[in-house]
Amino acid sequence: MKTFKEWSLAELDKTFSLKEVQKTESLENWLAGTVDISEFEMQSLHYLRGRLKRGVHDWNEAELGYNFIGPMMTLVDFTAEQFNFFAQRSFGGTVEGVTMRGNPDGMVASGFREPEKPYFCLQEYKREKDIEGDPAAQVLAAMLVAQEINEHKHPIYGCYVRGQFWFFAILEGKNYSFSKPYVATRDDLFDIFRILKALKQIIADLVSMA
Repeated sequence: MKTFKEWSLAELDKTFSLKEVQKTESLENWLAGTVDISEFEMQSLHYLRGRLKRGVHDWNEAELGYNFIGPMMTLVDFTAEQFNFFAQRSFGGTVEGVTMRGNPDGMVASGFREPEKPYFCLQEYKREKDIEGDPAAQVLAAMLVAQEINEHKHPIYGCYVRGQFWFFAILEGKNYSFSKPYVATRDDLFDIFRILKALKQIIADLVSMA
């Protein structure tokens, strides 16, 4: 058994015959999703961007989560009758005979009080890599387990955050792809919010079809 944080991208590629591709239709469609953003949401985003600019270089990971990522997820409001946003919940599974387990910083999963099927995994890091692992590999490992739980029926969505930089990811079968970095201290923040709101609708559709 290996925890999510013990993997590297090279090890995941080799163990599970994965391939990183530069573009996938599913990722491009997700990143291009259109949503309505209210005046309240716009004002809140401007406020959060100001806080991030002031604190991002000094916050540790917990402070980044409490002061910025958490409020962003609250503003998107992933809480619904059939799915919810969960933080630091343990989950695991077996992928091609290899057992993996971990506690993603966040996930959106079916279920209200407890996560059932995860559709989106989020990992937060202060740096690109640190002594506890590679954030891209950690989120991809969690996404592989989520893919097994969902019986490979649809793409699995993910994101890792490194300070002010957000990277979105998608896993389909053996192929995965990461987006360019979105910089939350710039106007990219409005794209980040739009992408997360688009994800909310995608997950609502997936849950309704399950």
